[in-house]
Amino acid sequence: MSGQPSLFSRASAEIVDLHRFFVDWFVAARANKADFSRFERVMGDGFAMVAPDGQILDRDAVVDHVRTSRATCDDGFAISIEGIRPGWQDAETIVVFYVEAQLRGGKHSRRQSSAVFTTSSSAPNGVLWRHLHETWLQVPEG
Repeated sequence: MSGQPSLFSRASAEIVDLHRFFVDWFVAARANKADFSRFERVMGDGFAMVAPDGQILDRDAVVDHVRTSRATCDDGFAISIEGIRPGWQDAETIVVFYVEAQLRGGKHSRRQSSAVFTTSSSAPNGVLWRHLHETWLQVPEG
């Protein structure tokens, strides 16, 4: 296993890459260059999400929401990922914490996220999303 990036490095890269996909997918002027199949491939079987409002969404609901939200934002939409840090892990699974900051329609928001990843040799960064929990730190203004 010498030379392979750490599980934390792979999960961190996946977080950043997936949010780049979201920007491309949601921004109307960039949506044609986004590969939706990449998103579907990294959402592992049994994936579930706790949205910032407390709603629990299964994999199908998340995939459908993202699919139908294509090209719904203007060029001002942006996401930045801050403060990525590792939580619990073993050889095949890791919990990662990060803050997602968004600018959408001129309104800022921030959410604290924790995500569970498992290893997968077929995934672009070598990990699959298994669980995501988001909590509002800053609800969109307005």
